[in-house]
Amino acid sequence: MPRTPSRRTALHGLVATGAAVIGLDPFTRSWAVGASDRPLTELPPLDGTVHTDEASLNAAADDFGHIVHRRPAAVLRPGSVRDVVAMVRFCNAHGLPCAPRGQGHATRGQAQVDGGLVIETTPLDAIGSVGPRSTTVTVGAGAKWSDVAKATSARGLTPPTFTDYLELSVGGTLSVGGLGGQTHRHGAQVDNVTELQVVTGAGEFVTCSPVRHRDLFLAVLAGLGQCGIIVGATLRLVRAPETVRHYLLPYDDLRTFLDDQRLLVREGRFAYVEGQVTADTNGDFRGYLLEAVAYGPPVGPAPDDSALLRGLRHTPSGVQTSDLAYYDFLDRLAPGIAALKEAGLWSHAHPWLNLLLPGRSAEALVTTVLDDLTPADLGSGVVLVYPLLRERLHTPLLRTPDDPVPYLLAVLRTTPPDDTVTVNRLLAANRTAYDTVHAAGGTQYPVGSIPFDRADWREHFGPTWRRLATARNTYDPRGVLVPGQGIF
Repeated sequence: MPRTPSRRTALHGLVATGAAVIGLDPFTRSWAVGASDRPLTELPPLDGTVHTDEASLNAAADDFGHIVHRRPAAVLRPGSVRDVVAMVRFCNAHGLPCAPRGQGHATRGQAQVDGGLVIETTPLDAIGSVGPRSTTVTVGAGAKWSDVAKATSARGLTPPTFTDYLELSVGGTLSVGGLGGQTHRHGAQVDNVTELQVVTGAGEFVTCSPVRHRDLFLAVLAGLGQCGIIVGATLRLVRAPETVRHYLLPYDDLRTFLDDQRLLVREGRFAYVEGQVTADTNGDFRGYLLEAVAYGPPVGPAPDDSALLRGLRHTPSGVQTSDLAYYDFLDRLAPGIAALKEAGLWSHAHPWLNLLLPGRSAEALVTTVLDDLTPADLGSGVVLVYPLLRERLHTPLLRTPDDPVPYLLAVLRTTPPDDTVTVNRLLAANRTAYDTVHAAGGTQYPVGSIPFDRADWREHFGPTWRRLATARNTYDPRGVLVPGQGIF
């Protein structure tokens, strides 16, 4: 019987495969399987590289939230989808956890792994060809929505729905849902996918769709990475406008603000509807700004202000209107984010609260949450409130309230990351707000920072829990994928 190789021997074998390994000592210390401390065998040949240097591990142990820090043993930068397959199989063989990481925009360690493998999807960023008559485009999971928008709009086409921030990966948003101001018309981003390329938790490459491996398709979209790693997606395309008209309409009454939003999404008067809440001079969140966008030619006629604003009850003297090129509208947050980065505020902690409210009680719930909010606790963040149409939301694992017009309430807080007392207090406040909303029939939109345990997750998924659990047992039987979500 051959002698079991030492860790050092295993590492010499690793180098022989051609994979680039940086920082062998940390790798030697960390890569053992559980408490048994069994050494690992050689890594498979790879087109890309495995990294164990301090910079790579530290980066993978952090995210946009800057709240949770779980240090992996190694980071894979794949040169191909084959690398993802090979390394997920490797993790299965050695009982190691692994998780994909796109742009690292998670807020509470969801894509981190303690002592396992982080798989960076950013190298998988190819964008397929787009013709003037295309109805879909196939892209890599690591492609950013900004690049997808540029590539498709150059051909007069566009994905129907975007998140407000474009510098997110396709795979990342499809794992959670992908909500935005166009959702009331076109559904979430997950509702506009025709096919996925997935590496399952067992290390199998599978192409799935509504008619092919449907169970996997429905378990991966908004499935929080529990059954498979998205490595590619085919996205639906619609015609893109050349220009848009952007409206900001001020309100001083919450009920009127919410009612007008509801009217607009039911009528489909605008292509995009969102809204913000601002604090007054006393620090009370009682200012409301309805944001609406009308698409111009060739999608629709030249915007007519009188027709579009007819019957709305905003304060007329404060209306702001601007005409923008389509991509400039999509990327309108870029200057503000650049300013936050310049001021060092982008690196603050982000204990975000993201809730989906039943429309029938939206006014009372928004009031309850905002009554407990102070400008200091919001920091440099924003409060968003806007309606969706449930009839447009078809992805089972994207859990929404049983109400025809649910509302997203997003309290996007920021605070210095070293102020752990404040961070913990805000996390507790998030949980309190969630409990209040949940008691009224609401859910969380799982991109934020709400303390959740396994029982909470089972209740969150409700009637779809059995679907997810069955798919997990089928496609990730050893349970290696994305432990940071805390679901299983």
